[in-house]
Amino acid sequence: MPPSLLYLVKRTELVVRARLEEVLKPAGMTALQYTALTVLQRRDGLTAAQLARDSFVTAQSVADLVRTLEARGYVDRRPNPANRRELLIALTGLGHQILADHEQPVRDLEQRMTDGLGAEDTARLRAALDHAWRSLL
Repeated sequence: MPPSLLYLVKRTELVVRARLEEVLKPAGMTALQYTALTVLQRRDGLTAAQLARDSFVTAQSVADLVRTLEARGYVDRRPNPANRRELLIALTGLGHQILADHEQPVRDLEQRMTDGLGAEDTARLRAALDHAWRSLL
């Protein structure tokens, strides 16, 4: 009997995270910190709740995560003009730079993961994973 699809997805997630941690270790950054920065790169100016949801961490965990990223100068927080009780989290110039510094090594990791798959199979894999995610929301 072949392994379940859920098992295969989890196994892949764990090895991707481990390899990503290896890529990021010289910069002293974790995979979770990197994920949060990439979320902000795609959609800057998020509340902590939005960042937590899109970064796959709890609201409690995101507070520590943001404090660490802010202390390193990768993000800053500013009042939300639409709701003064909220702070919006945004990438700083240094945050953009650390992502740029790791863009190629992360791409290389993704390429390593899809080696042996053609462009069409890689696109299908991307679409299938996106579909699976959306189906479970």
